Amino acid sequence: MADNPDKKSPTLAQALRSSRWAAGLTSEESERVEKGVFERRVPAGGFICRKGEPVDCWLGIIHGLAKMSSDWVSGKTATYTGIPAGGWFGEGSVLKDEPRRYDVIALRDTRVACMRRETFLWLLDHSIPFNRFLLMQINERLGQFIGLLESERLLDTDTRVARCLAGLFNPILYPGLGPQLAVSQEEIGYLAGVSRQRVNRSLKVLEDAGFLSIEYGGITIRDLDGLRRFGG
Repeated sequence: MADNPDKKSPTLAQALRSSRWAAGLTSEESERVEKGVFERRVPAGGFICRKGEPVDCWLGIIHGLAKMSSDWVSGKTATYTGIPAGGWFGEGSVLKDEPRRYDVIALRDTRVACMRRETFLWLLDHSIPFNRFLLMQINERLGQFIGLLESERLLDTDTRVARCLAGLFNPILYPGLGPQLAVSQEEIGYLAGVSRQRVNRSLKVLEDAGFLSIEYGGITIRDLDGLRRFGG
C-alpha cells in the first residue's frame, strides 16, 4: 500500500505540540524543545536507526509506520513492535548512553522527529511532567515486551496477529491513533512475523469474531479489549 508522507500530515511543530509528553511543558520548555528537534524523512525500507550506532536522539514518528527489530547471528530476524504515527521510542537507550541494541525500519515513507540528546536530558532535569511521562512510557513498554515474549512462546498465529494489532492501538504509547489504521496485510505480516497469506486468514477469523473490520487500505478496530483478550 502506497502512503503519501505529506497527506494529512502535521508539521513538525504541530506534531511536537500534540505529543502527550508536551502537555505539561512550560512555554520556556516548549521553546527549548522546538529548537532542539529536527526532522528526517526515511523512504520505505530505509533505516530510521541501526543496531550498534551511537544514540544521539530520542525519536518519534510524525507520519508513517515503522518496525523495531533485531537480526540474530543465526540469520533470523526478531520483530519487537510496530510504531505508528505519534509513537516515541528509544528513551532507554538515550538514558543509558550506550550503542543502540535494535534496528528501526520504515515500512513506508516515514517522517521522523529527532530530539537531540542534550535537549532530552535538559527536559529530564527541568520538567517534572516530562519525568512522569517517561516513567509511564517505560513501564508500558516493559509490559508490551513481556506480552511479546508470551506471544512468541505460547500463543498461536491468530492470537499473535490479534496481539500485534492491539499493540498498535496502545493509548499510552500511541495516544493519537483512532479506531482506523491504514495498514496493509503485508505490513501486519512484517510486524507479526508471519506471511501475508497467513495474516489474511487470521484477519478473517478476527473479523468473524467481531473484533475488527477489513476495509480497502486498512482496518477498523471494533473491539480493542476483545483483541487484547483473544486466545488468552
